[in-house]
Amino acid sequence: MNKTANGNYLERWLLGLARPLGAIRMAVVHPCDATSLAAAVDARAIGIIEPILVAPRAKLERIARESAIDLAGIAIEDAAHSHDAAARAVALARAGKVEALMKGSLHTDELMGAVVDGNGGLRTARRISHCFLMHTPAYPRAFIITDAAVNIAPALEEKADIVRNAIALAQSVGVQKPRVAILAAVETVNPRMPATLDAAALCKMADRGQIVGGVLDGPLAFDNAVSAEAARIKGIVSPVAGQADVLVVPDLESGNMLAKQLEYLGGAESAGIVMGARVPVVLTSRADTCESRIASCALAVLIAHRNRATPP
Repeated sequence: MNKTANGNYLERWLLGLARPLGAIRMAVVHPCDATSLAAAVDARAIGIIEPILVAPRAKLERIARESAIDLAGIAIEDAAHSHDAAARAVALARAGKVEALMKGSLHTDELMGAVVDGNGGLRTARRISHCFLMHTPAYPRAFIITDAAVNIAPALEEKADIVRNAIALAQSVGVQKPRVAILAAVETVNPRMPATLDAAALCKMADRGQIVGGVLDGPLAFDNAVSAEAARIKGIVSPVAGQADVLVVPDLESGNMLAKQLEYLGGAESAGIVMGARVPVVLTSRADTCESRIASCALAVLIAHRNRATPP
């Protein structure tokens, strides 16, 4: 995931990977504002998705008129309201009629509630988790932060699935053996700091083949994970330190703050995706740029094509 040029690298890089694979059918859930509706139409124009807009038809058409957005040729699944839109979109995915979902202007809880529903949702045997794929000018490669949006305070078993999901995502973008840093405040195991104990356990699980596909090390403090010089000064010898592809945070709060700090103070670009469900879910934020939304759609395309060969 090494960066090769300045500018909006993440979007261009992901589009370069996704476009040759062809468009996928994506249910766009309740895109009832100009930003989310335009993103779906733009992603269609770029050629990476064939959207099905799941929302109240009259409301969609009014927003399209007011915002000069052309909906010609785009399928609309009429829904009564946002809750109904979430349920209908999940049903489309369960029936195999779409290969991905994208959140529109409804609340995250509404969409994810339908996704994780025990009766008609999209759960698999693996825990659902969120990944940010990020790129910042200060680091020589794109990298993943997880989980910063779904699992609030994951236990060890949940963290193992969070790592597995991140490895699958990294492999979807071409990193066959991702380096996974299990983050904590320090790089030594401290019985009074549960995050360090979880990190050590996850690494041992990888040693014993319970987590496969990546190279794990931890606990690692953030500086050791991303700076080879910091690791050298502290005497850390590690195949992951200074060159991590994945940063696994202790909990949602730390991950969310880290991702937003990188975005707003570090100039990072990002794409966000939910892993571990039957289909990838693009979980947008109201503050996301158009470029971020398109990059997230491209990421969903890559995962959907991987799912065809290796179903989740």
